[in-house]
Amino acid sequence: MQLVLELAIGYAMVCVLVAMGCCALRLLLGPAAHDRVLALDTLWICAILLALVLGIRFGTQVYFEVAILIALVGFVSTVAMAKFLMRGEIIE
Repeated sequence: MQLVLELAIGYAMVCVLVAMGCCALRLLLGPAAHDRVLALDTLWICAILLALVLGIRFGTQVYFEVAILIALVGFVSTVAMAKFLMRGEIIE
């Protein structure tokens, strides 16, 4: 059973890293600013998933706390960028 868990965690890490690479590519090559914001938001979600998988792999609580911090920063930055694209300013 331990072998199956290690293989599943390894496969999940590879899949998340491939998804992060695709998001980074879209972030750099996106034709519009809206595509770049969406790619950045997806990149934050992939970073959260990677932190959670690493937390399961190493069995420590630190990675789960890091995932919560990444989620908070990612949410705030996505809202700020969306507001900037809609109105042209963040703080009114």
